[in-house]
Amino acid sequence: MTTPTLEPTPSIPQLTPEELAAQKEAERQQRMIVTVAVIVVVLLVAFIVGAVFFLLQPGTPTDRIRDIFLIFVALESLLIGVAMVVLIIQLSSLINLLQNEVRPILKATNETVNNLRGTAEFLGENVVEPVIKLNGYLAGLQRVLELIGIKK
Repeated sequence: MTTPTLEPTPSIPQLTPEELAAQKEAERQQRMIVTVAVIVVVLLVAFIVGAVFFLLQPGTPTDRIRDIFLIFVALESLLIGVAMVVLIIQLSSLINLLQNEVRPILKATNETVNNLRGTAEFLGENVVEPVIKLNGYLAGLQRVLELIGIKK
């Protein structure tokens, strides 16, 4: 009878106290961000509901509200324009990075792959094929010797 062998169980990596504290801090920050986002959304919805309620009351000075709304729309379009300028600058930076850093890396990698392909082809023609042919000749010679009865 054979005795069963016990396989070592894979160990679970233990976190150091610093890593554990950093992980808890990251989770706390994520919870805080979600909480703040929920509060902002609730306040925004409450503001919209309140604004609609007060605008539907008779005697509301809608012409002033319209003027304020137009000012906010103009400021928003200004912010969108600034954001578009920043986006265009970032896009040009990305294109510059691709042209000046990634393209040379890709060219060097392509040259290396072509060099390796040539080396593999050279080795296949000059090393592997002769060895295979030699093994074939030796196998044939061995079979002939077995048929003649010199080798068993």
